[in-house]
Amino acid sequence: MSPLRVAVAPDSFKGSLDARDVAEALARGWASVRPDDEIDLVPLADGGEGTLDAFEAAVPGAVRHLVDVPGPDGRPHTASWLMLPDDVAVTELACASGLPLLAAPLPHDAHTRGLGRVVAAALDAGARRVVVGLGGSASTDAGAGVLTELGARLLDSVGEPVADGAHGLSTAVRLDASGLRPLPVDGVTALTDVQAPLLGPTGAAAVFGPQKGAGPDDVLALESSLEAFAALVDVDPATPGSGAAGGTAFGLLVWGATLAPGAAAVAEAVGAATRLRRADVVVTGEGRFDSQTAGGKVVSWVLGAVGGGGARVCLVAGVVDATTAELDPFDAVVETSELAGGAERSLAEPVAWVEAAGAALAARQPR
Repeated sequence: MSPLRVAVAPDSFKGSLDARDVAEALARGWASVRPDDEIDLVPLADGGEGTLDAFEAAVPGAVRHLVDVPGPDGRPHTASWLMLPDDVAVTELACASGLPLLAAPLPHDAHTRGLGRVVAAALDAGARRVVVGLGGSASTDAGAGVLTELGARLLDSVGEPVADGAHGLSTAVRLDASGLRPLPVDGVTALTDVQAPLLGPTGAAAVFGPQKGAGPDDVLALESSLEAFAALVDVDPATPGSGAAGGTAFGLLVWGATLAPGAAAVAEAVGAATRLRRADVVVTGEGRFDSQTAGGKVVSWVLGAVGGGGARVCLVAGVVDATTAELDPFDAVVETSELAGGAERSLAEPVAWVEAAGAALAARQPR
């Protein structure tokens, strides 16, 4: 059996395992079947959960800072951010205003004030450029919470500040940006993992609202709130990616940020493209593989990076909900919920079943 060079390059399994834990479990499973193979761990992120960890591991001199923030339901929470050399700050919505921070979904009231507090702390520390990883949001507030923490005021018909969350957007008639902090000198880049616009059937409310506890009537109300906010500002709600993270990308565009594909930015930071091209086999994965994956997720970036280079590409996912055509690019696919005999059992012991998936993929390799 000839040894193989194997690159293990997954995203996190959101709400279950971070990308490094996934990579390590896959590697252990693989090595249990093929102990002589050379395995390179390349955990990735797309701007969501794990973005800070990826930059911290890849950039020498990165310094992690902690800051107390209001979580998406207002409860106190400690979030973190990184200062990289050359005064580049990296922040992550997931660790400040992410869905797992809620005790229960709050589709109308959850907000992004925590992320705004983190960005403000980075500016106070002298950041010349801010990178904001978007993904895993608990809210659909169009980034209003971020703007509020940065000095803007969203006002109702009598000039009073509106409530936090999407509920407040529905009563807003004016955005007072006179106190909004200026962009840092080298700007702000928001890393997105989707190309969704703010509004419409593929927008923030319709596609992602149900993931945050919104029922059909809630989705209609959220859409109306987002429309009301979009009417107050001079940013096109049809901008691709503006619907990312419950529209937080849209709010950052209001501030003057630019959007960029998150998976590509993180991959560049860790030198992933070169490492994948050296491999005979690339193993990638995410918690749920479905039609949204192609919109900018890690798995789609990996497929593009490997291209026609000759490496076999294998997929591991907690759940696979895809067509045959969407699975065609992969040489092998393993679904941990299928291995475990059900999604509930897979989620109960995620490390064990991801490790089993790594072993299953190794067993399928030519000898």
